[in-house]
Amino acid sequence: MNSTLERLTLYYQAHERGLGAAFFAAGFLFDMLTLGRIDSWPTIAQQAVYLAVILGLLLRLFFQPGPPTRAQTAAVHFLLGSLLSLYTLFFFKSSSLLVSFAFLLFLVGLLLANESQRLKALGPAFKFALLSLCLLSFAAAVVPIAAGTMGLGIFLLSMLAGCLPLAGAAAWTGRFRPAHFARARREMLVPLGAVLLAFLASYLFRVIPPVPLSIPFIGVYHGVERTEHGYLLMHERPWWRVWHHGDQWFAAQPGDRVFVYFRIFSPARFSDEVRMRWYRKAARWELQDTIPIRIVGGREAGFRGYGFKTHFQPGEWKVQVETADGREIGRVYFDLDAAPAGAPRELRSDLDA
Repeated sequence: MNSTLERLTLYYQAHERGLGAAFFAAGFLFDMLTLGRIDSWPTIAQQAVYLAVILGLLLRLFFQPGPPTRAQTAAVHFLLGSLLSLYTLFFFKSSSLLVSFAFLLFLVGLLLANESQRLKALGPAFKFALLSLCLLSFAAAVVPIAAGTMGLGIFLLSMLAGCLPLAGAAAWTGRFRPAHFARARREMLVPLGAVLLAFLASYLFRVIPPVPLSIPFIGVYHGVERTEHGYLLMHERPWWRVWHHGDQWFAAQPGDRVFVYFRIFSPARFSDEVRMRWYRKAARWELQDTIPIRIVGGREAGFRGYGFKTHFQPGEWKVQVETADGREIGRVYFDLDAAPAGAPRELRSDLDA
C-alpha cells in the first residue's frame, strides 16, 4: 500500500500542472452538470458555510506568524475555486453572452488564476480579493431572492451586505489587534474596495448579469395559444434546423403576427417586471416597440410569457428581454421576409408544457 501511495505521489509531482488542469476542467464540468436552482436554500447554506470557512482560514493565516502550510493553502484555494466556478455558472445562465462577455471573461480569468501556481504564491491581498468577489457575488444573488424583486436599491443593499463580513473583520482587527490594523486595511479593505468598484461599474454599464433571473428558452413563432396542457407554439421550421427555436427565418404573409415566446426562471415568491424590446436593423439597431410583462416566480420550468407585433417591415430583427433597470436577460435574432398572400405553407406545432 505504501509503495502504491509513493508511486502516486511521485507521479502527481511529475505531472502536477497537467493533472491540475485536468481536475480543474473536470470539476467545472461536474459543477455545470449538477448545478441546481439558484434559490435552493441548501445550496445557499452551503455557500454561506464555504464563505465562513474561507474567512476563518484567511484570518488565521493573516495573524499566523509563519508561512501557510501546504494544507492551509490547498484548502483555501479549493473552497475559493468551488465558489468561483459556481458563480461563473450562475452568471453565465443569467445573461446574454454577447452583453456580459467581459464580466464573464473576468470571472473565468479569476477562476483560472485561482489555479495558477504563480498567483497562489501571492500574499493575502489576492486571496482577500477573491473572497471579496465571492462575498459580493453571493450577496448579489441572495438579496434579490430574499427581497423577491430587483432594482438599483436592491443591488446597492446587496453590495452593502456583501461588504459587511470583511469590513467587520477589519474593524475587529482595529479594536483588538491594533498593531495589525494598517496591514488589515491594506490587505483586506483595499482589495474589497477595488472589487466593489468593479461591481458598481459593471452595474452602471449594464454588463453584470441580472441574477437570479435567467431565460432557458426563447423563440419566434407564427402563433402562441394557451391550452389546458400548456402553450401551443406554431411554426414553419424545417425539422433539420434544430439550432433554431421556431421561425428565426420568418415568412410573413399579410395579416400575420410575429410572436416571441420565452420562459424565464425566477425564484419562488419573486414578482417583478421585465420588458420585451423589439429592434429592427437599419443603419443601426432601432427600437420599434417595448412591451412590459409582469413575471411571477416559483415555476420549476420558468414563467411563460410572450409578446407579438402586428405592424412590421421585412428585415433583420432582434428581441431583447430586459429587467426594469435595463439589464439584458436574453435575446433572439430573426430575419423577416414578406411572402405573398395565400402562399402555400405548413404550420407545425410544439407543446410547451
